[in-house]
Amino acid sequence: MHAAPAPDIERDRTRALVTYFTAAALASIAYIAAWTVATLAAPEITGFAGSSGWPSATAVGGTALAATLLSSVMARRGRRAGIVLGISIAVVGGALAILAVVAGSILLLLLALAAVGFGNAAMNLSRYAAADMYPPERRAGALGVVVWGGTIGAVLGPNLVGPAGALAPSLGLSALAGGFALALVFLVAALLVAFLGPSAPSQPHLDEPKRPAGTRATPARRLLAELMRRPRGRTAVIALVISQLVMTLVMAMTPYHLRSMDHGLETVGLVISAHTFGMFAFSPLSGRLTDRFGATAMVLVGFAVLASSGLMAAVIPDSGAILAVPLFLLGVGWNLGFVAGSSLLTAEAPVGDRARLQGASDALVWTVAAVASLSAGYVVAAASYASLSLVAAALAVVLGGAIVADTRRSRSAPA
Repeated sequence: MHAAPAPDIERDRTRALVTYFTAAALASIAYIAAWTVATLAAPEITGFAGSSGWPSATAVGGTALAATLLSSVMARRGRRAGIVLGISIAVVGGALAILAVVAGSILLLLLALAAVGFGNAAMNLSRYAAADMYPPERRAGALGVVVWGGTIGAVLGPNLVGPAGALAPSLGLSALAGGFALALVFLVAALLVAFLGPSAPSQPHLDEPKRPAGTRATPARRLLAELMRRPRGRTAVIALVISQLVMTLVMAMTPYHLRSMDHGLETVGLVISAHTFGMFAFSPLSGRLTDRFGATAMVLVGFAVLASSGLMAAVIPDSGAILAVPLFLLGVGWNLGFVAGSSLLTAEAPVGDRARLQGASDALVWTVAAVASLSAGYVVAAASYASLSLVAAALAVVLGGAIVADTRRSRSAPA
């Protein structure tokens, strides 16, 4: 039994948690809006359908690079410093994206999306900052609250793209440039909240455990290798990587698929909004379920939902808005695996190296997702959207089975 926290500690925790939640919500609106518009802008600039996956790939690649760099900053300077730096770089990226559309430059657009990825990395790493404030039995719930902040972005981000595009001509901008202007406004707001909001309290359980004096930092590759030697560590990594991989494969090509079927920005916004709503809206519940039933069980439930959504997306008629159903389930499955995997990773992280291991893990996750984003366009061009969805479903089934087998082996192995 843990003693009840002092009222002032609990108040400080809540205030810091609100800061993380609000910054994540604003950054999420910006990232999802920028990603939605960039997926449409790239083929318009290049005239090549396969380029629709390029911006997503570079944004995810930027997120992967940022996860390593920002976590190193966090380990040295604290969580806030890394979050503020990441969103600051994203603000620059938002401005460059507008210039890219005006100039018709695909290279500038890709550079801009890579910079915007830094804001996405900061938003994702803030979930660990929230978990650090609480004792182990409450970490998944706190982590889920910050992920829940993305719900606002899920609902508003895609659906604000259409109105922003309609308003843009009155400001002398194209519709797509207007979407990026929208993202820039919300990135600036996220930066102000992250910079001016209250800091996390410095109390027992609340901060990253410090490495003993005189010891050197363990290299990130070694941290990951040591994590993968433990069954629960392997489950954490597989949960994070495969949840992101399966989700990215299907989501990355959905806007292009809808546009190729002659659906407008409003339909694209509706379907992506349903997907991102599923990604974030149930995060507090996912956290509570993880605290209650265990991370491994919730990872397997998430993989089952991911597989089901991939199958539905593959067989559903090409009737536009109805794709919102499997895309919503795709988001829910991702959320279950992501929240449970993040909680398990935090529990398995060694004292003093938690921030760096979290950053290394996120870098791996986003690197895999970048490859998925880049390859998804070519798969659809060579085969079909249905084929891509079936591949995603198969990955969830196979890796879910691997987790079950690994867990059974570890339980039956002699102590």
